[in-house]
Amino acid sequence: MEADYLPREKVFRDPVHNYIHVQQRVILDLINTPEFQRLRRIKQLGTTSLTFHGAEHSRFGHCLGVYEITRRICNTFAQNYSSQKPGDGCWDDHERLVVLCAALLHDIGHGPYSHTFEHIFHTDHEAWTQKIITSPQTEVNQILQQISPDFPQQVASVIAKTYPNEQVVQMISSQIDADRMDYLLRDAYYTGTQYGMFDLTRIMRVIRPYQGGIAFNIDGMHAVEDYIVSRFQMYQQVYFHPVSRGMEVVLMQLLNRAQYLYDQDKLAQFAMPHLLIPFFKKQISVTDYIRLDDGVLNTYFNIWRDHPDPILRDLAHRFLDRHPFKSITFEPAQREKIQQLQTLVQNAGFDPHFYTAINNSFDLPYDLYHPSAKEPKTQIELQKPDGSLQELSTVSPIVRALSGRESGDHRFYFPKEMLDQPESSMFAPDLTAFQKQIINGALK
Repeated sequence: MEADYLPREKVFRDPVHNYIHVQQRVILDLINTPEFQRLRRIKQLGTTSLTFHGAEHSRFGHCLGVYEITRRICNTFAQNYSSQKPGDGCWDDHERLVVLCAALLHDIGHGPYSHTFEHIFHTDHEAWTQKIITSPQTEVNQILQQISPDFPQQVASVIAKTYPNEQVVQMISSQIDADRMDYLLRDAYYTGTQYGMFDLTRIMRVIRPYQGGIAFNIDGMHAVEDYIVSRFQMYQQVYFHPVSRGMEVVLMQLLNRAQYLYDQDKLAQFAMPHLLIPFFKKQISVTDYIRLDDGVLNTYFNIWRDHPDPILRDLAHRFLDRHPFKSITFEPAQREKIQQLQTLVQNAGFDPHFYTAINNSFDLPYDLYHPSAKEPKTQIELQKPDGSLQELSTVSPIVRALSGRESGDHRFYFPKEMLDQPESSMFAPDLTAFQKQIINGALK
């Protein structure tokens, strides 16, 4: 697949990769579409900026970063592992354009506040990414069609993981791919943490194609091992931070209340959020979807500060003014006790449907390949000097210790007022009973 080259390379200054290099005209044209520019208005980490105040970076910067890492991988493969004959397991540089476009566009289907939005309105950003790429209504689709009529579908198939070349798919989606490598480094930089730092330069030196996908020279094992540990630490310390999740719960309940009021015909009495109506009705077009961003939601939230519904008004205040719900950890066997706590929350004057929630966050730092699994993972292969492959956890004791073991917790979220001094509240008996069930941040 060939593309026109720009007369002069375009560069974007980037704090993570220094420069992001754009050489093909189609890449620059895609960046300049309304659908891609919308990503400037969607934060990469959603509510995490309310915990780590530097985390104001956007999906736009992340997508450029994934593109840049993918471009470097293509250069490494073309320089060192260029295919000489069909089926030799090396890199065919005719695949470059499709993988670069897929890398750039892989997150174009994210909604405002990313994963929180997905949970509320039951959308799937990967499915919407494919719709935006393949819909004739979008400028993205029209630009891709200039390469060839079937090119949009080829790019979408990379996102769907159905593209016939596993090397292309694994560059964008695997247990060590351009997507994960960029977001770990980018999120670590903007959150001001060191957990996500790893040696990208070394990984770029040891990555290589093989017949079944992508592998890493075994002498670079420690760089790959470091990446796995960095990812584990970022999930524990940043992505699963209980305060960020407390703000996610407020956001979720705020939108749930808006949906409830819409269903009861009580939202229109004040100010109808017209851009959200397709989502409330669950009749969403591509045009509807790409109109939404973080700023649109925040504007509605600001308007709802004055809504006559006291719950919607209060939740809008809590979200915009950063008043996260508090939380405690619990074990699944304690579900009955959680119901008792919800009753106490209700007794204290809070509707438990909108002021409590269970939030479970778990991640597999590394998983072995199980063909029978619903979504089998692509395991990380190390290549020996003789060309044979060895799976990472069989060589690395550290990765073996993390393999197949979920890390995370179950949390019950509730209003901060439940932890007030009982003697200062008219709900003293309920607050006392609630607080007696907690020890060291966990349910007794």
